[in-house]
Amino acid sequence: MSAAEGKAKAEPAVEDFLAMLAAQRGAAANTLAAYRRDLMGAAEAIGPLAAATREDIARLAGVFADLAPSSLARKSSALRQFYGFLVDEGVRDDDPSAALPRPRARRPLPRLLDHDQVGALFRQAEADAAEGTPEGVRMLALLELLYGSGLRATELMSLPLAAVPRDAPFLTITGKGGVQRMVPVSGRAVKALADWLVMRGKGGRFVFPSPRGGYLSRVRLFQLLRDLALRAGLDPEKVSPHVLRHAFATHLLEGGADLRVLQTLLGHADIATTQIYTHVDSARLVALVNERHPLARS
Repeated sequence: MSAAEGKAKAEPAVEDFLAMLAAQRGAAANTLAAYRRDLMGAAEAIGPLAAATREDIARLAGVFADLAPSSLARKSSALRQFYGFLVDEGVRDDDPSAALPRPRARRPLPRLLDHDQVGALFRQAEADAAEGTPEGVRMLALLELLYGSGLRATELMSLPLAAVPRDAPFLTITGKGGVQRMVPVSGRAVKALADWLVMRGKGGRFVFPSPRGGYLSRVRLFQLLRDLALRAGLDPEKVSPHVLRHAFATHLLEGGADLRVLQTLLGHADIATTQIYTHVDSARLVALVNERHPLARS
């Protein structure tokens, strides 16, 4: 979609809704464009949304029939929020969004590694690196960046040398859509990365080069991680780059990290994507409320 199409004029109620998202929720331009696209697509199918009946909304089941569950969930969410806005503003007395089609159950989230399992991976990687082999030193650097900084597999594999500053504990990451972000790197990861860069030697422009030129593939990263998991006594089928990114996010939230900060670290355009990582166990949430809520001290 072109920039002009992304800013095409919608019906006034939709424009008011988008203005509210921008003003009150600080929605980014990409997020607003996605909402606009979804709402205008629905309007093309059933007519003006502000006047739509439950029967009109129900017709969207046929329009959305071939969508993936994630796309259906996104479009339905946009419509539910839109109608909630109309009710809050007194534009409508009823909310017809209950007639929206429901997405099929999402595929389960990646299996989460607990702290002990992550510790087992690191103990094995550190033992391998202590032997001084290039493979061992490289694996420890890869693991530190996957779990310590929450990088996507592609972001890590395609990391250029120019993204590693000499005097600051940050990496410049180019994520989805070419959007850049600064990602902090722990002291442990800085050391592991420095050790690898010394052993890596010169030549090539990527931090983790392939013997055949370019950079290591995502498939190779999967293989290396699963081999490490097997030697660490873990089920290799339960370990992957995304599982480690998932553990990074979940363990930060458990430690009290702010969801907006986590959104920035993960490079998510929409905080709704980040919210899938909020499945912290109920007992921990109850303990947090009891400990941190102002009334808990009275």
